[in-house]
Amino acid sequence: MGFLFTSESVSEGHPDKVSDQISDAILDEFLRRDPDSKVACETLCTTGLVVVAGEVRSTAYVDVQEVARRVINRIGYTKSEYRFDGDSCGVLSAIHEQSSDINQGVVRAEEQEQGAGDQGIMFGYACNETREYMPATLILSHVILKELADIRRQGETMTYLRPDAKSQVTMEYDDAGKPVKVHTIVVSTQHDEFILPGGGVSASEAEKQMGERIREDVRKILIPRVKVRLERAGDKLAELITDEYILHVNPTGKFVIGGPHGDTGLTGRKIIVDSYGGRGAHGGGAFSGKDSSKVDRSAAYAARYIAKNMVAAGVADEILVQLSYAIGIAQPLSIYVDTKGSSKVSLTDGQIAGRIGSLFDLRPSAIVKLFGLKNPIFEETAKYGHFGNRPYTREVTLAEGSKEVKFFGWEELDAVGKIRREFSL
Repeated sequence: MGFLFTSESVSEGHPDKVSDQISDAILDEFLRRDPDSKVACETLCTTGLVVVAGEVRSTAYVDVQEVARRVINRIGYTKSEYRFDGDSCGVLSAIHEQSSDINQGVVRAEEQEQGAGDQGIMFGYACNETREYMPATLILSHVILKELADIRRQGETMTYLRPDAKSQVTMEYDDAGKPVKVHTIVVSTQHDEFILPGGGVSASEAEKQMGERIREDVRKILIPRVKVRLERAGDKLAELITDEYILHVNPTGKFVIGGPHGDTGLTGRKIIVDSYGGRGAHGGGAFSGKDSSKVDRSAAYAARYIAKNMVAAGVADEILVQLSYAIGIAQPLSIYVDTKGSSKVSLTDGQIAGRIGSLFDLRPSAIVKLFGLKNPIFEETAKYGHFGNRPYTREVTLAEGSKEVKFFGWEELDAVGKIRREFSL
């Protein structure tokens, strides 16, 4: 018997994502000036106020207020009527120096012996369900919001859109676990109050008319644009959006009050949106605002890299990889693999895990070097997920000049060859 599975995503303007982006933008500014910066930055956003707190060890100075305002304006909170905008909100900084007790376990005379910045478990996941080796439900949820943001910024249609939004996709799967079609789409988007009561129109009728207009625009403008976006990219996911799906738009009614005015935002509250949409697993540690010495982030990237390359190499159709670390110790304490019964090689999952340990250097310093994690690349990860993105190279400005750096390097498939050789594929 088949089944239904659901994933959600949130927009750049969702209050928790505003917090994530500010935290990662501040991290980037420290790394831009001092690549060896140790940063743990948390952000809270609420009505008219941003509070930044955390621990930093760096030779650099960063204007926290300027960075926060830039991010808020870039997202689209530029009007006072939102009760939260980049030019007028208060920005408070409570950043202090990183504990020397932590620092002595992380920083070593020999860089390759750098210890993990904390204990914990990290997971990486991949499946051959999409060209991104990600769950179809999550990819579609992200794409819906990316297209909604494009429509909002273009300002030609759906001109009532505001920055805060959420999406959710339920997929129907067959008995073999393959996606068949989209079952339900949910879109909740903040909007202007573009129909007002008066002239014989009651408040409830005005709300009803706004709801009907937004729902029709989602069905007739947004979803067709999502399908075109997928088709242009050669993505077969477009074929899964038939005319039979159920659509819910702003199910509670109007959504005028939103963003940090409607709901307080905090860094690290969207870790499932950031990772695999409820598939696989998550170790519980947030990513944003943390430099790469924190294995919550860097080892999660490494685990994803391993899982994606293993699936791409044909070891299995689906793989979950778990790594564990102890603070101050360089080598992982354990490596665990679960192929969900989809293995294509004559080895147990435990034996596959043993091969991973010999194939990949999983010390924090090696992970940092492999993916270039001392570069200012993290603000881009704080929207629409840390995984499933196409890696790309771009020039960035640093204290000593500029250079080309890789973004989303953990999404590369450059380990497929050595995996196939190791597993005789």
